[in-house]
Amino acid sequence: MVTMRPTVLRSDGKEVEGKGFSPEELKKAGSSLTEAVRYHIPVDPRRKTAHDKNVETLKPILEEKKAAAKARQRKRKSKG
Repeated sequence: MVTMRPTVLRSDGKEVEGKGFSPEELKKAGSSLTEAVRYHIPVDPRRKTAHDKNVETLKPILEEKKAAAKARQRKRKSKG
């Protein structure tokens, strides 16, 4: 599994682990705030920046979560 924390730049130029992905990063990765909450992806609505590195980190996480959700959905339909 890929790490679910973004990296952010501090004012002194160092990269540190952030609290969550920015709404702009979610949008660039092809997701919405609603989907992020549904898939338990951490979001920090206070952040305004969108780092390409975080967008690239977010894409495989979203693909993995969406595939798992579809598999659960198919499993439920086959039982009923």
